[in-house]
Amino acid sequence: QEREDHCGRVKEERKQRHPAEQEQRRERDRSGDRDRHKEHTDRRKNPGARSHERDAQNLREQQAERELHNERRREHRQGEPNAEPWQSESKPKEKPAANKEKPSFELSGALLEDSNTFRGVVIKYSEPPEARIPKTRWRLYPFKNDEFLPVMYIHRQSAYLLGRHRRIADIPIDHPSCSKQHAVFQYRLVEYTRADGTVGRRVRPYIIDLGSGNGTFLNNQRIEPQRYYELKEKDVLKFGFSSREYVLLHESSDKSEANTKDDDEDEEKEEESDS
Repeated sequence: QEREDHCGRVKEERKQRHPAEQEQRRERDRSGDRDRHKEHTDRRKNPGARSHERDAQNLREQQAERELHNERRREHRQGEPNAEPWQSESKPKEKPAANKEKPSFELSGALLEDSNTFRGVVIKYSEPPEARIPKTRWRLYPFKNDEFLPVMYIHRQSAYLLGRHRRIADIPIDHPSCSKQHAVFQYRLVEYTRADGTVGRRVRPYIIDLGSGNGTFLNNQRIEPQRYYELKEKDVLKFGFSSREYVLLHESSDKSEANTKDDDEDEEKEEESDS
């Protein structure tokens, strides 16, 4: 009987509480329905709002990552203790990749990267400390059999990378017998003896083969790899089994030799300022 009395009291309490709980539950359901309806209406009115928010958030994250990467790169370059003075002073700006139909021989900066990589490609060659930009306006005149090809102006930077890899080559050579990084045309500040016996300095062009498979030819003679060969006016260069020949001349080649003069005094002043 006590159990029955207890069960009866519990049922009566539940009946008293039940209307209030039901009312609260109905109120919560109605408010949730209103929120869902409003969200659905907003989504129908402006369906691209959420996607725009996500795109903006992704763009902000990418910009933050890029700024962090650039900051780390600047700190890394500032902390380089062995950077040569000529690298920081004469480093040219990067230019867009050369177009296959119209090769560009502007400064690419491929040989002056601090980490010796350019566009994700490891460069086999590093410029020597005596590298200089020449004052003489040297040019390469390419010939294919008897056909005369456009002139290449090679006086705007201190070195030019020749090869089949168009992403990094300053002067592209597309023959399949040529290597991706075939050779380098390098200007160097070297000493020479004047007619009166004194020693001066001047910038001279050199060619170096980077261990290519089919070799580099200077005046029809194959040169040894990894060794500098001084070039003179009217020298002829060939690469691999390509039929193209490159004749080295400068702007005064068709004039009297009186117009050609050594720039050793200016180079000596530059050497003192670097030191």
